[in-house]
Amino acid sequence: MSFELLESSVLVSPIDPPTYLAVFIVVVASATLANNIQTRRAVAMNPIATPAADEANANGLKGALAGSESAKLRAEVAMRLPALTAAALLLATPAFAQWLNYPTAHVPRTGSGKPDLQAPAPRGADGKPDFSGLWGTMCRNNTVLCMPDFAVPPEFGNIGVNMPGGLPYQPWAAALVKSRQADFGKDDPTTHCLPGGIAKLHTAALLRKIVHTPELLVYLSERNASYRQVFLDGRPLPTDPQPSWNGYSSGHWEGDTLVIETNGLLDRNWLDRAGSPVTESAKMTERIRRPNYGTLEVDLTVNDSTAYTKPWTIHVSHMIVLDTELLDVICLENEKDSTHLLGARH
Repeated sequence: MSFELLESSVLVSPIDPPTYLAVFIVVVASATLANNIQTRRAVAMNPIATPAADEANANGLKGALAGSESAKLRAEVAMRLPALTAAALLLATPAFAQWLNYPTAHVPRTGSGKPDLQAPAPRGADGKPDFSGLWGTMCRNNTVLCMPDFAVPPEFGNIGVNMPGGLPYQPWAAALVKSRQADFGKDDPTTHCLPGGIAKLHTAALLRKIVHTPELLVYLSERNASYRQVFLDGRPLPTDPQPSWNGYSSGHWEGDTLVIETNGLLDRNWLDRAGSPVTESAKMTERIRRPNYGTLEVDLTVNDSTAYTKPWTIHVSHMIVLDTELLDVICLENEKDSTHLLGARH
C-alpha cells in the first residue's frame, strides 16, 4: 500500500465508518510500533512528538471506539483490521543506515541543555530571517492524524474547513468538488503518484526542508524526493508561463515577512483531498514568518476568479524537526494500488 493511499484513505469523504475506524486504529498502532523500536527518528528530540500529542492520539482512539455504539459496526471494524494491519506493518518496517539520529547543528539551548524553540529566529547574511531547516506540520487538537514523525492537519482533507461558510466556489467548481467527493477522490493526482502542488506542500504529511540563501529559497520534500524553487533575486513573474505543478515563484521581503507570489499553476492540481480546483489563471501569495527558532507561520492566499467568487486565505503552522534527516518516499516504488481505485461508479 502506498503512503499516499493510506494517507488519503483516512481523509477522503464519503467513507464508511468501519473502514475509517479500522484505518485509524491501524495507523495509530503502526506509529506506536515505529516509535517503540526507534526505527525512524529520535522522538525524544523531535518537538512534534510530545506527551500531549500521544495523549491526544490515545483519546482520539478511545473516542472513535466509544462512538461505535453498535455491535455490528465494531464487528465490521474487527473484520477489516487484519488486512490493514499487514499493510501498516509494511509502513513500520525499520529503516537503518540513514542519518536519522544525527544532531542538528547550531540549535539554541536552554540552561538545562534542551532545544530552545522560543529563541530568536536565526538571520542570514542579509539580516533577514533565515528559514533554513527541516519542518513538519504541527499536531493540534483538530489534527486529523498525529504521529511522531508528522501530522496531517484538517486543511489537507478540506482546505477551507476553518473558513466560515467554507470556500467561495463558483457554481461549476462546487459541482466538481461534489462529484470528486462522490467518486472517493480516486482522481486526486497524489493518489496516482503525481505532484501535490503548493497547497499540499504546506498541508500534507511527511517532512519538508528549506534551504535559504539571499537570492534563492528551495523546498525539498520527502514526498517523491521533489523540490520547489522560490527566486529572491527580484525577477518578475513570467507574463505567459507554461503551466506546471508548482508554477513560478518570486519572493520579496516586507519587513521580516517573506511574500511569495506564484503564477503559472497547472489546472490538474487539487488543493485538497476534497478536490478543490485551481485554474491556470490563478495567483497564489504566501506570507511566511519565523517568529522564533522553532516555528514557521504561513498565510496562503488563493486568487482565482475562474474557480472562486473572491480571494481566500488559510493559515498553517510548521514546527522545526531536529536531529534527523529527510527520507525519500517514492510513490511509484512497488506501487500496486492505482488499478484498484474504481470510484463510486463501480
